[in-house]
Amino acid sequence: MKKLIALVFATLLASAVQAQEAPDVLVKKVTEEVLDIIRKDKDIQNGSAKKVIELVDAKVIPHFNFKHMTALAVGKDWRKASPQQQEQLAVEFKTLLVRTYSNALTGYKNQKVVYKPFKMNAGDVDVLVRTEVQQPGNKPVQLDYSLEKLDAGWKVYDVSVAGISLVTNYREQFGQEVRNGGIDGLIKAIATKNKSLEGNLAKADGK
Repeated sequence: MKKLIALVFATLLASAVQAQEAPDVLVKKVTEEVLDIIRKDKDIQNGSAKKVIELVDAKVIPHFNFKHMTALAVGKDWRKASPQQQEQLAVEFKTLLVRTYSNALTGYKNQKVVYKPFKMNAGDVDVLVRTEVQQPGNKPVQLDYSLEKLDAGWKVYDVSVAGISLVTNYREQFGQEVRNGGIDGLIKAIATKNKSLEGNLAKADGK
């Protein structure tokens, strides 16, 4: 599951695209571009977490609305956070997603992405782009991209793998952290997890 989510997460982390592009065009364009980079980069194929993190860090911000993603993950407790705490949560959650799935992305080999028919009505500002990952020897996995139209263009705010939302999958865990230590406790818990993941990735690259 983590490798699939990593693939989903990374397929949208490509070079800048025109804001006026339709959401399905954006998804396909950046997916193919990123996968092409992954296939050709020998360091990534050899398991370089550093190279994957650099790719993710450099390309993710233009295509994702991390504040909305974090609000979904935190759920009802998001309203308890001050604007400053919300900003801290968004920063830490972005880092968590990048660090958690960047290493798994190196496991991408020869999966094929199939793009499902897409329909959008005039004036729609929230859409679903459906794709399917076909894996040799395994059943296809449905991937759904939720995008919203902002002033800066279409942004991804959630991805579902086989019907399971990437961001809301954290909701129960985050809710428990808030109950235990409040919003600051949640921020501290995510930051601690990020430091642990960063250390593990550094060790992996140092082999």
